[in-house]
Amino acid sequence: MKKMLMATTAAALVATGAMAENHAKEVKLGILFGFTGPIESLTGPMAQGAELAMSEVTESGLLLDGTTVTPMRADTGCIDAGLATSNAERLIADGISGLIGAACSGASGAVLQNVAVPNGMVMISPSSTSPGLTTVEDNGLFFRTAPSDAREGAVMAEVLRERGVESIALTYTNNDFGKGLSDAIESSFKELGGEVTIVAAHEDGKADYSAEVGALASAGGDILVVAGYLDQGGAGIIRSSLDSGAFDIFGLPNGMVGDSLPENIGPDLNGSYGQIPGAQGKGIETFSQMAEDAGFPGSSSYAPESYDAAALFMLAMQAAGSTDPAVYGAKIMEVANAPGEQIFPGELGKALELLANGQDIDYVGASAVELIGPGESAGSYRLIEIIDGKVETVGFK
Repeated sequence: MKKMLMATTAAALVATGAMAENHAKEVKLGILFGFTGPIESLTGPMAQGAELAMSEVTESGLLLDGTTVTPMRADTGCIDAGLATSNAERLIADGISGLIGAACSGASGAVLQNVAVPNGMVMISPSSTSPGLTTVEDNGLFFRTAPSDAREGAVMAEVLRERGVESIALTYTNNDFGKGLSDAIESSFKELGGEVTIVAAHEDGKADYSAEVGALASAGGDILVVAGYLDQGGAGIIRSSLDSGAFDIFGLPNGMVGDSLPENIGPDLNGSYGQIPGAQGKGIETFSQMAEDAGFPGSSSYAPESYDAAALFMLAMQAAGSTDPAVYGAKIMEVANAPGEQIFPGELGKALELLANGQDIDYVGASAVELIGPGESAGSYRLIEIIDGKVETVGFK
């Protein structure tokens, strides 16, 4: 497998958090999300989830002799590799010791290659799900708390077949994320005996999708699966399909799941369904209450995974006794998995104390964290359906 052991070169040490003392009084964590662009409705709660974990740790006073944690936000535009790269460089210049993000897969790939690897900076993305990130050369620096779209494709195919769908038309946003997710859905659906009538790309940011929808309608299918973004092209495809009568039920994979979609489309979206990474049980229940108390929706897509990404950074730092990425990066897999005492949201102070005493922890968190291989999330999925204009949970896989 591609992931190599983290290189501790002199250059990396100079360029990253090794410039700070192991027990600095402040550690900065970058939050590099698409605060503008095609998923902007999701990234506010995502950032708040990450910042909730940082506040919890700071308030505990137990990280590395009372070190405080300061969040630093920066924008990628989601699909703007140049903006993502320049803002990641700025965050490193500003002294971050870890990078939460990017949110979108293309931005993560650009930042990893152009910024993180040259500077020895650890990245943990809560939502970059492209299968291509599994095999990219990353020097052991890239982790994620959301599972790869390779797994989502299989889950979506199962859901479609369980609902009696025999054929699908499939459209995807024309980038690495969309293509990887589309390929996974197509291959998995065909393996289960389904027919894919057409696979067609669409561009984000267009005012008119009638031509794309015309081609999809001509191919036909029981349902239109839209592997896109809920705040731009994906929503445009759905709206044009409804206006023309081409399709009335839509398959909604991860980039299409969020409250803004039914709010913007209206009641015609009722009955459409899909899935988003998500878990059930104590972790998400506790996180949801914490988020509500903090004033943001804990059920918002990828907010739990963002809390967990931030938590893993701080727990790994405590386990390593250092804020240097070249030192603590090797501890991320260790704190995320068994053996050890299970840790849930609201228990970060307890986890820091256990680690300080040399004890093992198994961080479960809000999204049932389990890292497999070098930094890949095993993950589970929350099945959703649009009911009475709202995203409702109807099951888990």
